[in-house]
Amino acid sequence: MTRKLAAIIAADVVGYSRMIAQDEAATVGALQRLWEEVFGPVSANNSGPIVKSMDDG
Repeated sequence: MTRKLAAIIAADVVGYSRMIAQDEAATVGALQRLWEEVFGPVSANNSGPIVKSMDDG
């Protein structure tokens, strides 16, 4: 059996529903930049795919 190291990240954006209600475009844009600047490079540097992301869930 081949084993692989995996990481699961769960993060909560405090006030997400309120921020979406106030300014959806800015909130979505900020989260997209965060993914591109933080999570994307970390994943790429470790040869790991991001399998799933979700909004307020």
